[in-house]
Amino acid sequence: MPRNRYTRLPAYRAVLFDFFGTLTCATRRGRHHADVAALLGCPPDVLTDVLDRSFYLRASGALGDAVDTLRWVCEKAGGRPESADLVAAADSRIEAVRADTRLRPEAVTVLRAVRRRGVRTALVTDCTHELPAFLPKLPVAPLLDARVFSVEVGTCKPDPAIYLAACRRLRVTPADCLYVGDGGSQELTGATRAGMTAVRLAAADLDRHLVFNGDRGWRGPVLGSLAELPDLLDGVRSGTAPPPRAAGCGT
Repeated sequence: MPRNRYTRLPAYRAVLFDFFGTLTCATRRGRHHADVAALLGCPPDVLTDVLDRSFYLRASGALGDAVDTLRWVCEKAGGRPESADLVAAADSRIEAVRADTRLRPEAVTVLRAVRRRGVRTALVTDCTHELPAFLPKLPVAPLLDARVFSVEVGTCKPDPAIYLAACRRLRVTPADCLYVGDGGSQELTGATRAGMTAVRLAAADLDRHLVFNGDRGWRGPVLGSLAELPDLLDGVRSGTAPPPRAAGCGT
């Protein structure tokens, strides 16, 4: 009698997930960022411009902790806040980024399904200090076997080092890993160069996603929905591929 396909040795030992735009719906800045600008004494549009231009510098942790990073941002944006306002702004920015973050409705279900198949999970994400502060409060947190934040490891995608850090923590090789991301930061190209299989999430909502340095012209595998991932894992085992279907987050 053939064994149940879910009990077979999986083709992948680990799935590595991007966070923003992959486990979450498309990211767009909300009204809470104006509160941060007010505390820092900066015009909101000027602050946004500095934040965008300095994303990778901030996400690599090169500017110090959250307060020191905001101090540097303020200098570039023309603000001169008091120390107490800087601390308050750092806390307010955590809340602003958290308010912008909506997990995909299927994120928890998919992570559970991956783990039921005996496959380990990791988060590999470019981010500033805010995400490590609030991720433990999200329902996906206990479903991740490893978390690699660029701001903590000191490098951003597509540097191979950020992917290999996840491999070390999971005790797997790059060839054991499937990487899933929306394509920001050239993450798919980076994962492939690191020796992993990469698949792009092309959910319908991502045409409105805030993204930096995207993987243009990706010609590799594509998922129309995060919910397709368990079928993809099963298809790898059986040698078949899941049918594409489009899905996304509601507005």
